[in-house]
Amino acid sequence: MTVDDTGSGADGDGRVDPEPAPDPADSGEDPLALRLEGLILGAERRYTPFQAARSAGVSMELASRFWRAMGFADIGQAKALTEADVLALRRLAGLVEAGLLSEAMAVQVARSTGQTTARLAEWQIDSFLEGLTEPPEPGMTRTEVTYPLIELLLPELEEFLVYVWRRQLAAATGRVVQAGDDEEMVDRRLAVGFADLVGFTRLTRRMEEEELGELVEAFETTAADLVAARGGRLIKTLGDEVLYAADDAGTAAEIALRLIETMANDETMPELRVGLAFGTVTTRMGDVFGTTVNLASRLTSIAPKDAVLIDSAFAEELIRTRDAPASEAEAAEEAAAAEKEGEEPPAYRFALQPMWQRPVRGLGVIEPWLLTRRGDGGE
Repeated sequence: MTVDDTGSGADGDGRVDPEPAPDPADSGEDPLALRLEGLILGAERRYTPFQAARSAGVSMELASRFWRAMGFADIGQAKALTEADVLALRRLAGLVEAGLLSEAMAVQVARSTGQTTARLAEWQIDSFLEGLTEPPEPGMTRTEVTYPLIELLLPELEEFLVYVWRRQLAAATGRVVQAGDDEEMVDRRLAVGFADLVGFTRLTRRMEEEELGELVEAFETTAADLVAARGGRLIKTLGDEVLYAADDAGTAAEIALRLIETMANDETMPELRVGLAFGTVTTRMGDVFGTTVNLASRLTSIAPKDAVLIDSAFAEELIRTRDAPASEAEAAEEAAAAEKEGEEPPAYRFALQPMWQRPVRGLGVIEPWLLTRRGDGGE
């Protein structure tokens, strides 16, 4: 929503009295859509962007930045904002005035929240509410079902959203507190993995849109569940590809092999390939960036079907943490020595096989390793 340096209705101290709510018939918009908007927002349209900014005590330039960051379209000077919009502007501006956030950080907060909740809202409407609002009886229209259904669902979904957000915030805060220093909070050493469906482009030509959508949803759901259950974090999904991260190499390796094993047991799924890299990663707005991420992506593109490729730093980390032996010969020597002493041999979870070095565009020459599960490892 953009704001212009014009407006009316402001008194001497800059406050703006809201005007009476417009008659829906005058706007040319669907009356039900306006009723649903009022129900969801909990308030009626009363302000133009100029009036909302002045009422919130926020400059029109900053208000425009906040609204655009939240992902809302420019509306000129249409009367489309509510008391809730004024309160949101006031809160963001108050955090800046109190010195708790810089102006740039407040805009980032608006952008990250807007992007995340926009995707959530689209998913809920497309996959959830659309199905639930099918008329239950012949002769009923969807419009007759939608309003009372949303009226019942809204408070429950709102409470659940806040609960999940608090849980995720607690988990993220815990990871930050455990970081070694301030620099590690932004630039951290993480294990990063890409999992990619093989031959997805060919599938898009052969499958119906509905079938393709179901396949992608099944893949994303399976990947998300496995990543979460094994202690990783799903960063994002890209249709035929998922990106995840973990604090240690062993966790990321276990997730990768579980993904391969799970997909291989599902006849409806195409083959999968995974690339893993370990190193410094920059985190911003829930995403990850840097050479380590690029390397994981490149390894995925050259990985064989139903296989996991890792970089040399990832292999070294697995060896350091005793999750994998440096070689099978070394593992055999350790097992023989342990047997001679009457002790248990090392319980390595993974096996590593060095592959041919190869040049990778933008990253120079890399030495990939094939990651597999040892016969005596796993659950």
